[in-house]
Amino acid sequence: MSSTITLGAGCFWCLDAAMRSMKGIISSIPGYTGGASPHPSYEQVCSGTTGHVEVVQLTFDEEILNLSSILELYWWIHDPTQLNRQGNDIGTQYRSAIFYHSEEQKLSCESFRANLENNKVWANKIVTTIEPIAIFYPAEDYHHDYFSQNPQNQYCQYVVKPKIEKFKQVFSEKIQ
Repeated sequence: MSSTITLGAGCFWCLDAAMRSMKGIISSIPGYTGGASPHPSYEQVCSGTTGHVEVVQLTFDEEILNLSSILELYWWIHDPTQLNRQGNDIGTQYRSAIFYHSEEQKLSCESFRANLENNKVWANKIVTTIEPIAIFYPAEDYHHDYFSQNPQNQYCQYVVKPKIEKFKQVFSEKIQ
């Protein structure tokens, strides 16, 4: 059975590249959600004025990769304690946010976050929001699988590549 969840963890290029490599991911689509403007462009979202978040909408095979595993990967790939930013990417469009697609997902995400907080995995408070999915707008085509299509891009070289290499070492048994 397949399920869908939508995740925001800073720039969608990193999250998309990591999740595409996982066993059980059927599709990984970068896009925008959580804002008020209909059909926003990348430039509009980057301006920080639309209220949208850069996200990746994942469809996954629950028999191969369950929601708990996705949440483990998600919270590992970014810093959920940084409010409205990830590193040098600053603005509400880069906020840490989970957009759930069912009440069951909401409860699982809240429980997972509470467990991380109770175990003080990070020194600072987790700021990841857990929100119902709003309208999802797929990003422009050139953002899809951006990292493998643009490996020489400086952002990819200095931000995405090191994060993905470390991710693949830590989660090697879950990589396709």
